Amino acid sequence: MLTESPEQTWCVVVPNDGAGARQARHWLANELGTAVPPALLADLVAVLAELVGNAVRHADPLPGRVIRVGWRLRPTPAGPRIRLQVTDGGAPVEPRIRAVDPDAPDGRGLHIVAALSSRWGIDRDGLGQSVWAEFEPAGQQAELVGTDAFDEPGLVVA
Repeated sequence: MLTESPEQTWCVVVPNDGAGARQARHWLANELGTAVPPALLADLVAVLAELVGNAVRHADPLPGRVIRVGWRLRPTPAGPRIRLQVTDGGAPVEPRIRAVDPDAPDGRGLHIVAALSSRWGIDRDGLGQSVWAEFEPAGQQAELVGTDAFDEPGLVVA
């Protein structure tokens, strides 16, 4: 009989700067380091770095000049299913994948998010925006959702 461990959720608040991005990556690596395969952990850290970096560069912070970072680990018989979520104060322009010149020094963050995750999207409310990315168990593909909501209630980060 296969016994799954319960779903786990983490939420941290980090400063809206490079130090906050480092803190978020380290917390994620420390919390999930023994729960997921090393290759998946590397993808999770890379995607979280992009999402937090984008929030710092392109969006307003939440009150207190912070960003909320959350992740959820849902064990399944096929392997872990993970959702990362970064919440900021929002920006005038919705995050989107854009065409980038090969010589451009930046602009590839959401390309990386889309390439490494199973799907990603954006949720907006009156308080700001959350950009999220999901990772399916190895060998299972999910469609790109873009800005549509996840098929289950979102990770709530307070």
